[in-house]
Amino acid sequence: MKRRNFIQETASLAIGTTVLPSFYIGRPKPTLSEAVIGHGDFRYKVHKNWGNLDSSTHPVKDCHEMVMDSKGRLIMVGNHTRNNILIYDKSGKLLDFWGIRYVAGHGLTLWNDGEEDFLFIADAHWGSTKGGPSSVVKTTTYGREIMKIEHPSHYGAYPEDLGWSPTETAVAPNGDIYIADGYGACYILQFNHKGEFIRKFGGKGDGEDQLLTAHGVCIDNRDKDHPTVLATSRATNCFKRFTLDGKYLETIQMPAAYVCRPVIDGENIYAGVCWSTPNLYNPEDSNTHPVKTSPNSGFVTILNKEDTVVSNPGGTAPEYKKGFLQPMLQKEEVFMHCHDVCVDEDKNLYICQWNAQNTYPIKLERI
Repeated sequence: MKRRNFIQETASLAIGTTVLPSFYIGRPKPTLSEAVIGHGDFRYKVHKNWGNLDSSTHPVKDCHEMVMDSKGRLIMVGNHTRNNILIYDKSGKLLDFWGIRYVAGHGLTLWNDGEEDFLFIADAHWGSTKGGPSSVVKTTTYGREIMKIEHPSHYGAYPEDLGWSPTETAVAPNGDIYIADGYGACYILQFNHKGEFIRKFGGKGDGEDQLLTAHGVCIDNRDKDHPTVLATSRATNCFKRFTLDGKYLETIQMPAAYVCRPVIDGENIYAGVCWSTPNLYNPEDSNTHPVKTSPNSGFVTILNKEDTVVSNPGGTAPEYKKGFLQPMLQKEEVFMHCHDVCVDEDKNLYICQWNAQNTYPIKLERI
């Protein structure tokens, strides 16, 4: 399939009025907790203090990602080795914590084998090569390590000197494991459930089937008969879709938004936007990319089943002109750098942030 440059004409009307982003007019005062943000049917009350803990006993550096297990517990990974894993209930109470060696704890995926929940932790260690500590570790929800996938050269997938810095994993219905080497060579690597290498696809570049900062990956199972791999190409502001065996299908443009991993819940895709950019390039020209980011300019983005953006909590309202999505930018100063979104059964969101002054996750209550 060709690159997606436009969507259905029925989505060409603006969902809301675009407001000049804050970094053009001077930073506004911080938005107070319990403000309401979002657009259309996806509006939320902000609870900034939801996940706050005693930082002297349970400190965090970056709150990278969060998942909800089969017991309804919210499990978060970070990169502070006093407690890499924090486990909350939905009220924000700490239930458990563990993990003391995942120095670059970055990606967290939950998989249930039909009987038990397991975690896949991507420990990134930016830029490491063979012999370096970067790895993907499969654990129980209480921290027992079961399997480790190390540098791809161990499996014949990479040369020994090629960088390896995994940022995310996804697990297919048959148990195959897909690893996004987001800060390394930008491949998506496919392993079977035993950790045996199958193939790689993507790779660093701006070609149609390539990725730049392959930061996230998920299995899009909204069409149960035709699940696909949805990968992030963050540096080119888009998601790219592949078949389960790595054939490129399409690109979903997210202009000006440096999106992190896609999270599937029901009919929707949710993602944290780590930065937005003031460089307003032409969204109709897929060969133009932003060249710099604006600090503290994150928000959350939500797409519907047609992969149309329907809400940007903390950002400008999504707008389509002649079928093209217009650049999306931070509007309210609620977030700094959104890194992940976790969705509970009531459709409340829990937002993890990178580089956010050692703060804990924020809850967005659906209204």
